Amino acid sequence: MLTAQRAVAPLRVFLVLLFGILVLFQVMSLPGQFAHMARQNPDLAYLRWPATAVSVFWVLCVQVVVVATWQLLTLVKKDRIFTEASLRWVDAIVWAILAGWLVLAGVFLYVGFNAKDPGLPLLLFLALIGVAVLGLLMVVMRTLLRQATTLRSDLEQVI
Repeated sequence: MLTAQRAVAPLRVFLVLLFGILVLFQVMSLPGQFAHMARQNPDLAYLRWPATAVSVFWVLCVQVVVVATWQLLTLVKKDRIFTEASLRWVDAIVWAILAGWLVLAGVFLYVGFNAKDPGLPLLLFLALIGVAVLGLLMVVMRTLLRQATTLRSDLEQVI
């Protein structure tokens, strides 16, 4: 079985790749895609900049999660994951997920009230529920980390 210490290095490689791809999407792909859509559908061209801003914001939220995960991996590697410092990074993940979820909820409401067929609103609803589950899971994981940190500090005081 792969141990946590052995998983850190490959996970960091994938986090670097993910971050690089996210920057590429932020800078080139998303703005270019929405510019192309505006040219192809002039009646929807007014959505170009709001869609670009929202998409770039979501990518930024994921980047915050990637950076916080990197920092948590550093704490794991140094065997300092059960400290107060780790809770701040988990908080950053929770806040990034919450921010992304709130914007997603706004997009869901906008699309839901303006949709002509249920396909996109249902897809957005699925994403809304998925992100909510992820955010709540992180809250539970934070609680478990807090308990483990308290237990470890109590154990260190006894020894």
